Amino acid sequence: MAVSMPMAAPGRRQSDNGRWLLSALLAAIVVVVNLPIIAMVLNSFKPTAEILAGGRLLPEGLSIANYAYLTERTPFWTYFLNSFAIALGGTALTIAAAALAGYSLSRYRSGAATGYSRLLLMVQMFPLILTLIPLFILFRNLGLVNTRTSVILLYAVLHLPFATWMFKAFFDAIPRELEEAAMLDGASRFAAFWRVVLRLSGPGVAAVTIFSFLFSYNEYLIASIFLRDEETMTIPVGIQMFMQQFQTDWGSLMAAATLAMLPTFVFFLFVQKYMVYGAVAGAVKG
Repeated sequence: MAVSMPMAAPGRRQSDNGRWLLSALLAAIVVVVNLPIIAMVLNSFKPTAEILAGGRLLPEGLSIANYAYLTERTPFWTYFLNSFAIALGGTALTIAAAALAGYSLSRYRSGAATGYSRLLLMVQMFPLILTLIPLFILFRNLGLVNTRTSVILLYAVLHLPFATWMFKAFFDAIPRELEEAAMLDGASRFAAFWRVVLRLSGPGVAAVTIFSFLFSYNEYLIASIFLRDEETMTIPVGIQMFMQQFQTDWGSLMAAATLAMLPTFVFFLFVQKYMVYGAVAGAVKG
């Protein structure tokens, strides 16, 4: 006896078709938006002559000669380690200082705190380039030029106003009763801040970490002034060595840019869930 299969409802079939069309449209938009990055990665597997010839996006044959050149004949990995160490140092210092400052502004309301918060906004608007010469003279007298310490300190100071205000906004959304309950159980003020407030503000920490890390990792102006030796240069400064006066090594430049992109890509893979959590948590109240 034949058994007839149930037919899909027309409305459901149209809904599935709409989802497929929407997915295809979004995929096309993603490809178009990221086309420069895709072209950069593909060009990193081409020799410079083929890149200059143009004509096609896909390489004729995949070659890792550019990556071998970076490893064997350039100090690229020194630049890479310097950028990573400076970005981590600047981010850690920013989070430590901004979290304490933001907590103070959130929990202690006074005229001094209000004046300090307004001063942060004024400092944020001050042009950085006007301070570079005095800072260079100061750090030269302290023996900090061509050291990672000088750049880490400057990055932390630059991030501090924005990071402090962001932490303050997240701390304001956390009820005071939670830390008061922890202090009633015997915890100190700092212990309540560390174990309760800071842990509940994970999305805020993630947002500050992303902003600070990406800025420190990609910054060029400060690094080009305070880091003059190859042993201390970061990727944005060192990568300009591939661009000479009369010729540019496009193949090695594309390979260096591709490798420089990988840490931020991996970083976002681990941090994006905290950003999504923060968006959902902020959208639901009560």
